[in-house]
Amino acid sequence: MSTDTGTAAGSTSGPASSSINLESVRAVAKKDFQDAVRSWLFWGLSLLFFLFMAAVAGIIVWIDADFNTTQFISIVSLVCKLLIPLVALALGWQSIAGERDSGSIKILLSLPHSRKDVVLGKLLGRAAVLSLSLIIGFLIGMVAVALALQDFSYSAYIAFLAMTILYGVAYLSIAVSLSSVTSSTTIAGAAMAGIFVLFYIVWNTIQRALRELMYMGYFEGVTYTMSGPGGQSFEVTRLPNWAQFINMIDPGTSYQNTITIFSAISGDQLGTAFREAAYPNGIPFYLQEWFSFLILLFWIVVPIAIALYRFDRVDI
Repeated sequence: MSTDTGTAAGSTSGPASSSINLESVRAVAKKDFQDAVRSWLFWGLSLLFFLFMAAVAGIIVWIDADFNTTQFISIVSLVCKLLIPLVALALGWQSIAGERDSGSIKILLSLPHSRKDVVLGKLLGRAAVLSLSLIIGFLIGMVAVALALQDFSYSAYIAFLAMTILYGVAYLSIAVSLSSVTSSTTIAGAAMAGIFVLFYIVWNTIQRALRELMYMGYFEGVTYTMSGPGGQSFEVTRLPNWAQFINMIDPGTSYQNTITIFSAISGDQLGTAFREAAYPNGIPFYLQEWFSFLILLFWIVVPIAIALYRFDRVDI
C-alpha cells in the first residue's frame, strides 16, 4: 500500500498521523496486554522469573553459602544481563512486523489510531507484560531469597527489581522500534539477532581489542596500586576513561554498573576499595551510577523516537 493510500485511510503521515492521542495509545496498549494474558505469555514469564529467583536461592542454601543481598544481586545480575534481553527481544520481535506480515496492521490503522499511537501502544503494552511479570516473579521469589540469605535488604532487592525493569524496557524499546521499521518477521528476527550479537559479541570484542592494544603500547592505560592478602601491594593497569566510556554505552554494562547503588542501599561497601584505588581523583561523571541510569533511559527514548518518525513514513 502506498503512503498516499494510507493517508486516505487516516493512518499515515498527515496531520492526523503526526498527532498522538493518549486514549488511543492506551487502547492499543490495553489490547496488547490482554492478548498476552489470554495467551498465557504473561503468566509464563512470571513463572520463569519466579523459578529463576527461587533456583538461585535454592543453590545458595544447598552450597551453604553466607551471602548478603549485594552479593546475591551481583550473581543474579550476571544472569539477568543475558536473560532479560532475550525475553525483551522475543517480546518485541513480532509486535508490529507480525501484524504487517498478517495484514492485521491495516485493520488496526483503519480504526482511529495514528501510526504513532500504534508504536507507543505496542511499547507500553509489552512493557506492562514484561514489568508486571518481573514484579510478580521477583516478589514471590523474594520469599525464598529472604530465607536463603543471612542478611537480606528489602530496599536493595526492590531497587534491583526496578533497575531490571528499566533494563528490560530499554531492550524492548529497541525491539519494538526495529519491528516497526522492518517489513516482515523474518527481517525483524534477523534484526533482533543482530542486536544481541552487537552487544554480547561485538561490544565485548571491542573491549578485548582495546585491552590488547593497550598492552601492546598503542595507547597508555592507567596504573594504580591495590593491596592484596597479607598487606602485599601489586600494580594493576586499567583502560583509560575514554575506553571505559565506550564500554558504558552497552545497556548491559550500564545495568551492571548500578550494582554499587544496591550496595549503598544495603549498607555493603562492595567494590569501594577498588574504586578508590582505580580513581584516586574521583570517578568521572560518565562512569558513575546516575549516568548509567541516563544511558538506559537513552536506549528507551532514542530508538522509539526514531521509530515514531520512520513508521509514519513507511509503506504498509
